[in-house]
Amino acid sequence: MKQKLIKIMLTGILIVPIVSLCITFFNPSVTLVHAVVCSDGTTVSDGANCAKPNDTPICLFGSGCAFTTIVNTALFLLGSIAVLMLIYGGIRYTISGGNEKSVTAAKNTILYAVVGIIIAVLAYAIVNFVITALLSTPSTG
Repeated sequence: MKQKLIKIMLTGILIVPIVSLCITFFNPSVTLVHAVVCSDGTTVSDGANCAKPNDTPICLFGSGCAFTTIVNTALFLLGSIAVLMLIYGGIRYTISGGNEKSVTAAKNTILYAVVGIIIAVLAYAIVNFVITALLSTPSTG
């Protein structure tokens, strides 16, 4: 009975990341093109838009672009899974009933989940730092 209740609770917790993932992918307010206005009033993206097929993003890197969105979504999923494992380890620790093996397994689950959360946060920071460092243009004085 307890295992069925735990499975139902974990299924309910899994709904939150799935819904937020769907919101991330189907958000129409994400801008994929930043216009650069030339001296004659046309934009560089006007020429690029004429040359590309419909519904093809122009940029690969940068905020709101395909690569950054995919990497951030993957890191979000990894972090969500780590948080769910942390919750699962806490539930296992709570219902272990003092059994030595169950307590050790639950503590290991919690430890590995915390390590996973730290790795996901650091990977997110590193990836976004590298992408912004690659996109930044040095100022010419």
